[in-house]
Amino acid sequence: MRILMLHNRYQSPSGEESVVQAEQTLLESRGHTVKVLEVDNREIEGVFNKAKAAINVVYSPSSKRLVENAILQFKPEIVHVHNFFPLLSPSVHFACNEAGIPLVQTLHNYRLLCAIASLYRDGRVCEDCLGKPFGWSSVIHKCYRSSSIGSAAVAAMSSIHRWLGTWSERVDAYICLTEFAREKFIQGGLPANKLFVKPNFVYPSQVSKTTQTSFGDELYALYVGRLYEEKGINTLLAAWKQLDGKIKLKILGDGPLFQKVREEIRHIPGVELMGKQPSEKVYQLMANAQFVVVPSEWYETFGLVLIESFSVGTPVVASKIGALAELINPGQNGLQFRPGDAEDLAAKIQWVLVHPEEVAQMGQKAYADFNEKYTPERNYHQLIDIYKNVLAHL
Repeated sequence: MRILMLHNRYQSPSGEESVVQAEQTLLESRGHTVKVLEVDNREIEGVFNKAKAAINVVYSPSSKRLVENAILQFKPEIVHVHNFFPLLSPSVHFACNEAGIPLVQTLHNYRLLCAIASLYRDGRVCEDCLGKPFGWSSVIHKCYRSSSIGSAAVAAMSSIHRWLGTWSERVDAYICLTEFAREKFIQGGLPANKLFVKPNFVYPSQVSKTTQTSFGDELYALYVGRLYEEKGINTLLAAWKQLDGKIKLKILGDGPLFQKVREEIRHIPGVELMGKQPSEKVYQLMANAQFVVVPSEWYETFGLVLIESFSVGTPVVASKIGALAELINPGQNGLQFRPGDAEDLAAKIQWVLVHPEEVAQMGQKAYADFNEKYTPERNYHQLIDIYKNVLAHL
């Protein structure tokens, strides 16, 4: 099968890039021919380019021509859109339809429902624009890059293409990463019969609890991710203050709150800020951790860190919210706590510290869950089944 993938890269590295690359590698390893057409958000730096991008976010003639040329030259049987925002724009849907090429789109975030793509604003989950004809609330609150104009442009894109039928008629299948995300998109007005669930996957690491590089015998928990408010980093630090050094915490990642975290941990015993680390070291630290903490306070569409942890047999303590609530089976592959509740998180960690045998069993179950649900082999069949279903209904 010849597959054209379309992806608008972000200015900061994201998990989506690794997912696109992993899917390309997976398909090519099975004999498919894959071309990835990428554009980069760094192209819109500067006042003029930002103004141009705001105009073209609803419909970009130049991006449509770019995709039309790629279709003519590559002759794909199917087009798979990962991210079209903002440079590619929904014009790519028109290019594919006019060429008679079926289109599959992965919904990595909530962009079709929310200007900021996260359903999170001012320190809380926000569904003010969900299912509304126009996202006026996003304009009032300047949700997109703290700009009323920018927010209006994104809200207009979503509203206009809902009205034109782009989302309902010009996409043959959507891939949602969890049932939770699927339900949110149904609430937002996408056609239920076109929404399929296929999780992300990761390639198994060579690191395991028996072959890992030694980091000593210290007992520690691990946080891996961007340092954003919605990721629950403030709740995480507040919980560790209550634990008063009973277990160490290693924090891997970078982001807007890096300096704030660095200052705060000076007064919290046992917390180490390690910054961004190469993938191999992340896996080594995951494999040797007592558990991984995922304290997100927004509706994650998935939890890539969670399945990475499962892949090395390490259980996860996660907030009970969004997709995370779906991926964790409490007492089996990890534990759950109330989102934003530092006291509840600290209590769950206290439980972990006095139940080492149960935690070891959770690690085994986490590893079994990975092999059952999140391997490349299983994911390949899920993806190909979606492609075949689309092609069969042309």
